[in-house]
Amino acid sequence: MKITSWTSTSEHERWRDLGTVDPAPIGRIPDVLVQLDDPQQEIEGFGATFNELGWTSLSRLTAEQRAEIFRELYAPGTGANFTIGRMPIAANDFARDYYSYAEVPGDFALEHFSIDHDRDSLIPYIHAAQQYAPDLRLWASPWCPPQWMKTNGHYASSLPWVDGVETGLRPDQVQVEGTDSFIQDERYLATYADYFARFIDAYAAEGIDIRMVMPQNEFNSAQPYPSCTWTPAGLVAFIRQLAPRMRERGVQIFLGTVERPDESLVAGVLADPVAAEAISGIGVQWHGKTLMPFLRRDYPGLRLFQTEQECGDGANDWRYARYAWRLMRDFLNDGANAYQYWNLSLDRGGVSRWGWSQNSLVVVDPDTARYEFTHEYYVLKHVSHYVRPGARLVPTLSYAGYENQLAFRNPDGSLILVMQNDTAQEMPVSILIGDQVVSPVLPADSLSTFVVEV
Repeated sequence: MKITSWTSTSEHERWRDLGTVDPAPIGRIPDVLVQLDDPQQEIEGFGATFNELGWTSLSRLTAEQRAEIFRELYAPGTGANFTIGRMPIAANDFARDYYSYAEVPGDFALEHFSIDHDRDSLIPYIHAAQQYAPDLRLWASPWCPPQWMKTNGHYASSLPWVDGVETGLRPDQVQVEGTDSFIQDERYLATYADYFARFIDAYAAEGIDIRMVMPQNEFNSAQPYPSCTWTPAGLVAFIRQLAPRMRERGVQIFLGTVERPDESLVAGVLADPVAAEAISGIGVQWHGKTLMPFLRRDYPGLRLFQTEQECGDGANDWRYARYAWRLMRDFLNDGANAYQYWNLSLDRGGVSRWGWSQNSLVVVDPDTARYEFTHEYYVLKHVSHYVRPGARLVPTLSYAGYENQLAFRNPDGSLILVMQNDTAQEMPVSILIGDQVVSPVLPADSLSTFVVEV
C-alpha cells in the first residue's frame, strides 16, 4: 500500500503535485482510521446547473475559450469529470427574466406550448456540454409553473428583497410557506403534468434526454423570483397526475427539492402509497442538509441527491470555498449519492435579475472577455476528478479529533482520500489503511487528495 498521487490546493497555490508517500511504521495509534470493511452508499456522480445567466456569461467568450471550459468540466479524465447536470423547466432565479413554455391563460390543451425561448440559451448550453459528455445524465425541476396556474396569478411569491428591483407583485399577491400556491384543481394539475410531459418530449427532439424530474424547486420557499409553494398534500395530488406520464417516458421522479429541516414534509408525501410508489429518490439542498442522516435511516430504498450547493455572495473568495468544502464533506458523509454545484458560470459579481449576487465555478469578466476558474471549482474538483461513478463512500474514524476528510473506494479498487487542513500551520497526520500507515504532512490551510494503491 502506498499513496501513488498527492494533489494539494490552497488559496494561493492550486492543484500542486506533491508526489508519492510510502508506508511508515505504526508507532502509535493513527490519527485517522479508514474503514475499508464498511462501504456505504454508491456515488452516482457530480455536476452543476445549466441556467440562462450562465450561458449569457459564456457567450461573451470566443468559441475556443468555451471549448476549453467545457473540456475541463466534462471531458472524461480531464478535469471535473462531471457526469450529472441539472436544468430548470423554464425560468429560474438565474434566468434573464421570467418566462414559461405556456403563457396563454386558460390554455389547458397546451396549444401554445413552445420551448423556442430556450433555443438561444439552455439548448446550446447543454449541447456544448454534451460534446464532451454525450452520456451526461440530466434532470430537471421547475421554479414555478406558468403564472396563470398560480393562485396569485404571478410568477413571484414575495416582495423583492433588494431596493430597485421591480416585479409588479402587489402586497395582496404575497404568498406564504405552508400553503399551496398552485391552484388545487384537477384540471390545472392534469395540465401541469402534461406540461412536464411536453417539456420532456420537446427536449428529446433536440437530442437532450431528461432522465429524472423533481416537482418543484424548494417547495416551501415563497421567493421574490419565480417560485411556488406546495404542501405535502398538494404535491401528492400533483404526483398522482405526473407519475403515469413520466412512467410512459421512462423518466424517474424524485421528491424535492427539500430545503427545510422538517422530515414531516417528506413523510407527508411518502405516506401516500401512489406517490411513494412513483418516487425513487429525494433531492435535498440548503437547510435540508440536517435531514440527511434521518432520510438515510428512514428511507434506505431511496437515493439521496444533494441538488444545489449554497450560492455564496458573488465574491468567490477562499473563505467561502472553505465553507463549500464543509458542505460537500457533510452531505457525502451523511449519505448523498450525488453532489451538484449551482451556477456553472456567471459574469463577475454574479448578480441576478432579482438582485442576488452568487458564486460560480467559472467567472467571466465582461470588460476583457476573459475567464477564470474559481476557488470553489478546485474544491469540487478535488473530489469529482478522482471519484468515479459507482464508487462507494468509505467511513473514517478518529479518536483524536481528525474529522475533516472524505474517503471513497473506486470500482477499480483504488482508494481516494480527501483531507482538509483548516489550520494556519502544516499538519502531520497518520492514516491507517488496512494494516499499514501513511503519514503525510498537509500544507497549511489546504485541501489534499490522495490516490492510494491498496
